Amino acid sequence: MKLAATLLALAISLISPLSAAPKRSLLNNDPDVIYLNEHVEHAVQLLVAKPTTIYATKNGGRRLGTFNINTQVELLAMTEKAYRVKGQASHAGVTGWVDPQLLASKDKDFIANLKTLYNRQMIVKELIANHDIAIGMTLKEVEQSLGKPTETEVKQNRKGESGKWAYVVSKEQKHYRTVIDPFTGRAYRQLSHITTEEKSRITVEFEDNVITSVTRKTNDGPGKVRIIPAPVVFHW
Repeated sequence: MKLAATLLALAISLISPLSAAPKRSLLNNDPDVIYLNEHVEHAVQLLVAKPTTIYATKNGGRRLGTFNINTQVELLAMTEKAYRVKGQASHAGVTGWVDPQLLASKDKDFIANLKTLYNRQMIVKELIANHDIAIGMTLKEVEQSLGKPTETEVKQNRKGESGKWAYVVSKEQKHYRTVIDPFTGRAYRQLSHITTEEKSRITVEFEDNVITSVTRKTNDGPGKVRIIPAPVVFHW
């Protein structure tokens, strides 16, 4: 069954655009942490609203220093309750974890919007780990979950790009016929031919890189389709 959903686009206005952040280290693989350079094209800049203590871990721990008021910091990663930032502390440049409530942005809702981004990406992580998909995922996320599609169809027009990806699982089916031995009169099965039959098919339709519907066809009955928020859109 084909399901459609209205996509959610959240605009977050931040202070100033910078060049894209470098790829994160392989050491940064905490499953509870979302790394911003994987999800936004430009660095996210915030201001320190109150003197902010910098900690070594997301849960606190050793103090690394203090950011003074109006210090500009770059957001590198986040959990639901803490931000990992880098900036100029009172004694030196420092990278560490801070309380989001002590930061500021031109967008008064930046904490809520970044939390939405965090919650969405945690759902996507779970889907990819289970090799599943949902409406609202990007094509890149679908490919990370299911691999490269078996079939592709792309349509381009003035409004943008749309199309379909299909993931097809097939199996060989052997066909037999009954043959009578002319000398003994005994009946036996003889392989007649082999066909390749479709076992299951998942078709995803997309518009501008975001999945708008999922159709599942399987011999095991209809599957369940999930819907998640569309990617958070940052405007600079």
